[in-house]
Amino acid sequence: MNAEGLASFRDFVDSRSSALLKTAVLLCGGDRHAGEDLLQNALVKAAGRWQKIDEPEAYVRQVLYRQQVSRWRLKWPRREVSVAEPPEPPGTGDPGADTAAAAELRLVMREALSRLTARQRTVLVLRYFEDLPEADVARLLGCSVGTVRSTTHRSLARLRQLAPELAALGPAEAERSDTRDYSPVEVRP
Repeated sequence: MNAEGLASFRDFVDSRSSALLKTAVLLCGGDRHAGEDLLQNALVKAAGRWQKIDEPEAYVRQVLYRQQVSRWRLKWPRREVSVAEPPEPPGTGDPGADTAAAAELRLVMREALSRLTARQRTVLVLRYFEDLPEADVARLLGCSVGTVRSTTHRSLARLRQLAPELAALGPAEAERSDTRDYSPVEVRP
């Protein structure tokens, strides 16, 4: 990669890595470390083809989705030991927001998402966090639109079962509480 390409790649990583990391963390069920690994692998692939990429963000997102799909298609999934994450530093939320309630909601949502299968999580992230239409999700995952619909339906039902306290939130409360917590879905009773 020449100096100009290296500079543009660094600018891209500086400006878009936080948004891409949110998607990667969601795809990994709220596991920040696995999300960082997923994003790092995607950026390494992008760096190798940087001069040939027309739309860098779209390319990196496509790599993220495909790598995640490849992970849940492995015959023998890699088993890694998870460790507790340190709490978020104080003052990272909105000054007027109820940070304790938001933190509790974030934990409940993260736990519920981590208990979904990787496929269910991926479909929910693409449909609700990335706001992609069903046809685009089907194309990205290499399946039919009907499969996306049925997986979405089953995933939301499972999410409601795992975290019934989220169903008590109204749509406005769910939107307000998930702005920083990587929560991709609005749960309705």
